[in-house]
Amino acid sequence: MSKNYYEILGVSKSATDDEIKKAYRSLAKKYHPDLNQNSPEAAEKLKEVNEAYEVLSDKTKRSNYDNYGDPNGAQGFGGGTGGFGGFGGFEDIFSNMFGGGFFGGNSGRNRRSMAQDGADIQVKLNLSFVEAAFGAKKNINLTRSEKCDKCNGSGAKAGTSPKTCSRCSGTGVIQQVQNTIFGQTAVQTTCPECRGKGSIITDKCPECSGSGVVRKNRNIELNVPGGVESGQILTLRGQGEAGLNGGATGDMLVVINVSSHKTLKRDGYNVHAEVPISFTESILGAEIDVGGINETIKVTIPEFTQTGDKITVKGKGTKKLNQNGYGDLIVTVIVELPKSLDRAQKLLIEKLNEDIKPNQYTKKKQYNDKIK
Repeated sequence: MSKNYYEILGVSKSATDDEIKKAYRSLAKKYHPDLNQNSPEAAEKLKEVNEAYEVLSDKTKRSNYDNYGDPNGAQGFGGGTGGFGGFGGFEDIFSNMFGGGFFGGNSGRNRRSMAQDGADIQVKLNLSFVEAAFGAKKNINLTRSEKCDKCNGSGAKAGTSPKTCSRCSGTGVIQQVQNTIFGQTAVQTTCPECRGKGSIITDKCPECSGSGVVRKNRNIELNVPGGVESGQILTLRGQGEAGLNGGATGDMLVVINVSSHKTLKRDGYNVHAEVPISFTESILGAEIDVGGINETIKVTIPEFTQTGDKITVKGKGTKKLNQNGYGDLIVTVIVELPKSLDRAQKLLIEKLNEDIKPNQYTKKKQYNDKIK
């Protein structure tokens, strides 16, 4: 396993889905860009946490990861030929230790090492409460480096091609004899003339000035899945900065920021509403209107409902991310008493109070019994 996703989230391998989600939300909040604006380490940590959650929250990916060490399953392993996890034997080990072809003859690998992968782009995407709950199509406008179309990324003017470097004869490296603990040894170093490319551009592309990349403005359409939360990162593979010298294109990291709702609070896929009702509705029962995420919902209040009682409306929460189904709407009832009464109303209340037996107030009786 190249990364220990359980260790990244700080959970055990036997952790439940709820434990994984709780750990993710805590870490996503800790490393959120708004709280770590000048910390590249926090941004990298948030990306790592999001990657771990993306795997462990998906049953198939988690099973593949547990069984094979790769979310994609057995096919995710590379075909390394050496006996050291992908190294080509002792030659590769010494090459990595001493930085270059310690044993010589490694020019192809050296030129490939000059390829530079493109940087990741991090953007912040603001979503409304409703968009985050059910998903939405959003547009992201940005300027990024892309492979030059005029020269197809070669950096050479159309109709021309880079010339083989005369100093290294196209190998990208030069041989030097150095005294080492093993005696005189031929060591390869990067060619300073072509900087390891093996070729030199004599007639540069006018579009990119020989760099092979150009800056372009792009409008990226993103389908945001329902159920995302603040701090979560959506990764768009290959939508970052272009690589150099054949390097891979970076990714776009979309950091989600969800605005608050006027009356609702979210807890995972459930949403909570505190709803005031009159004391008569509390006693007699009633049907009331409750504001949901994007609709008004009729909710039945049973007789003798108390402050703090909760009523659950199934399936009226947010969509579950990458799953079928929805969370619930949980209504917490707050019984509101009138702040004033006229004389006639007070008389009615007094008469009602005389008729109600003390043992009908269960909590009051329990309290009085405790303090006696």
